Amino acid sequence: MAPHEVTVEVLGPWSLATSKRFWEGFAPATLPSQRELGEMWTVFRVEGDWSRVEVRVTQEGSSARMVVDGDGDLERAAAQACRFLSLDIDGRGWPEVGLRDEVIAEAQERLPGLRPCGFHSPYEAAAWAVLSQRLRIVQAAKLRDDLVRVHGQGGAFPAPDQLRALDLDLPGRKTEYLHAVAEAALDGRLDGDALRAMEVEQAVRVVQEVKGLGPFAAELVVLRGANAPDAVPHNERRLDDEITYRYGADRTLAEVSAAWRPFRTWAAVHLRTLREERTHEISGRSPSGGGVSPVT
Repeated sequence: MAPHEVTVEVLGPWSLATSKRFWEGFAPATLPSQRELGEMWTVFRVEGDWSRVEVRVTQEGSSARMVVDGDGDLERAAAQACRFLSLDIDGRGWPEVGLRDEVIAEAQERLPGLRPCGFHSPYEAAAWAVLSQRLRIVQAAKLRDDLVRVHGQGGAFPAPDQLRALDLDLPGRKTEYLHAVAEAALDGRLDGDALRAMEVEQAVRVVQEVKGLGPFAAELVVLRGANAPDAVPHNERRLDDEITYRYGADRTLAEVSAAWRPFRTWAAVHLRTLREERTHEISGRSPSGGGVSPVT
C-alpha cells in the first residue's frame, strides 16, 4: 500500500520543534530516536483495525505535512495522529488565555507553540496506567519497553488481541488489568473519537468501568489518551503544588482554571512542564520535558 500523505492547516500557534522536545521527555511513551532534526517520527496502532503504522510529521509554515505508511486504514491513522499531536484543535483562542492569566502568558512565552502530545490512543494510555500503578515511572517505563520489545511489532505496542492472550509475569494484578484493558479496547469502550465526543465527566465514568482503572487512571485516559483539550485533573498532586507555588496558597485549581477555558488541559500541561523545568534546575538534574506526570 502506498503511503498516505496529507497536509493539515493548523489553526493557532504551533511549533513542531517545541512539541517534539516536549514529547521526547514524555516518559510514558517517549519518542524513538529521530531520523531527521526537522521531523517528528513515531509508530503506533491504528484504532479499529489495530494495524501498525508509521507517521512522519514536518512543519511547513502553519501547516503540518504528514506521511503515514502501513497496511491498515491510513486515513484514520492520519486523523489519529492529528489527535495525539493536538493538531485537530482550533487553537486561535489560546493566546487569549495568556491575556487573562499572566502565569499562563509566561508559560506560553517559555514554551512557544507547544501543543500537548498525548498517548497514541486511550488504549495505550490505559495500559500505561496499569503498568505505572504503585511503581516509579522509570520502573513502569521499563515494563512498557520490555512489552514492546518482546511482544510488540517494530516498535509498536502489542495490539489488544495479542495483549489479551499474553501470560505475563508482572507485579500484583497488572496482567489481569491489562487483559481487561485489551478487552475494553476490542469492545470499542476506549475509542478515542467516542471518548472525545463525550462530556469529560461522562468519559471518565465510562473509562472507570474498566477493571483496574480508578479515578486517576480514568482521567489519564481521557485527558492524555483521547487528548481532550479542555479539562483539569482532579487527582494530580503535582499540579496542585504548582498552583500553590504560582498563584499562592489561597488559590485553588478550580478557581484559577476558570480563566483557561476552553484550553484547561493545555494550560495544565504547560504549568506541569514549567514545574519540571524549575525542580530540575533546583536539583541540578537535566529536565525531562513534560512527561514525568502521567496525567498532565
